[in-house]
Amino acid sequence: MNVVVLLKQVPDTETVIRIEADGKSIVTKDIKWIINPYDEYAVEAALRLKDKKGATVIILSVAPQRAVEAIRTALAMGADRGMLVDDPATEGSDALGKARVLAAALSTLAFDLILCGHRAVDDDENQVGIMVAELLGVPHLPLAVALEADDGKVKIDRPIEGAKVALQAALPAMVTFGGSHAVWSPRYASLPGIMKAKKKPLDVKKLADIGLGAEQVGAGAARVKVTAMELPPQRKAGRVLQGDAAAKAKELVRLLHDEAKLI
Repeated sequence: MNVVVLLKQVPDTETVIRIEADGKSIVTKDIKWIINPYDEYAVEAALRLKDKKGATVIILSVAPQRAVEAIRTALAMGADRGMLVDDPATEGSDALGKARVLAAALSTLAFDLILCGHRAVDDDENQVGIMVAELLGVPHLPLAVALEADDGKVKIDRPIEGAKVALQAALPAMVTFGGSHAVWSPRYASLPGIMKAKKKPLDVKKLADIGLGAEQVGAGAARVKVTAMELPPQRKAGRVLQGDAAAKAKELVRLLHDEAKLI
């Protein structure tokens, strides 16, 4: 069984984000980059299939050269090989453009199962995995928190309010992962794993290598464009109420009614 994990490198959630002068992008200099946390669940799910079924795990990413670090991290966790599509023509791609690149790259690979996070924590679009499945014509099982694959089928558990629902599809298929209800935690890369990762194959491709024209991706082909970015307004300082409990309760009710207009 060949399992391909779609991996995105995103700014660390603790990184201070600054808006570029163009007002449409963020300053990427000096940012710490990490694997998208939801994609980490996909990597762990793939590695569990490797441990249990002997699956081959391939990491696929569309990004600049800096994403090699994220791919190597996944290889150190236990994945077998990686592929990076690094082409300047992909710069400015929207979700559909990214999905086109991933689908074209996947078409050059033999795969039974595709795994990825249901969204990335930077753009928060929740679209790319779904679009890849549609472009490839394979079923999509969303928001998995548990997964089994065997005998040409994949089964997942998906949380719904107060319960879980079981979904099943024939392979090949796409599974996207949520995180808050997952039954596993992504493993850490061991020191031997880190050393082995340096020797594992990692292919770097251009669009021409995967049979995709530059006119299908990038800012020029984007159907969704970022028109402006702005940071959220700074929060006002909190207020500490003085007095005994009764006085503070009375003052709190007054503030909620007169100033906050909440009651």
